[in-house]
Amino acid sequence: MDTLDIENKVANSGLYNLDLAQFKPKSPVVALDIAPWLWEGIALKESLFKEHLQSHNWETYHNKIVALHCSADAIIPNWAYMLVAVKLKEVAESVWLGSIDDSIKAHYLQAIARYDAGELSQQRVLIKGCGDTPPEAFVAITQKLLPVVQSLMFGEACSNVPLYKRKQNTP
Repeated sequence: MDTLDIENKVANSGLYNLDLAQFKPKSPVVALDIAPWLWEGIALKESLFKEHLQSHNWETYHNKIVALHCSADAIIPNWAYMLVAVKLKEVAESVWLGSIDDSIKAHYLQAIARYDAGELSQQRVLIKGCGDTPPEAFVAITQKLLPVVQSLMFGEACSNVPLYKRKQNTP
């Protein structure tokens, strides 16, 4: 009986599959709300705020990504967020001002900015389209890859959306 050789056309297509999940935070992302540290929940008093800074258990943020924010409708001076960031510097992986979603987006954008796209020079690249990746990451990776790739697509190999194809220089 003859055996059938099944050819994996997707694997042989020469496409480089880039999954943005590689840029996803690997550490837990947690929120730190400074609203409970406000005087009567409405104003920041420097002495009271600094007391909270001294008594707070900073080890709870060890190796975590911290989303620093204030849920109260109060005016928070920039130095207050800066003081919290100083305290977190020694324990947290990173600190972002905003919600957990904002912090995840910022982490993606920073990771993409550090990504060496040179390895994809003149490649046909397919950006994987599933997952919970924020839209900002898709825009950032597009901007990062356009100067170096031959072509850029979105989706799956069997069903993709062509986004960009470098024009060939003709003599």
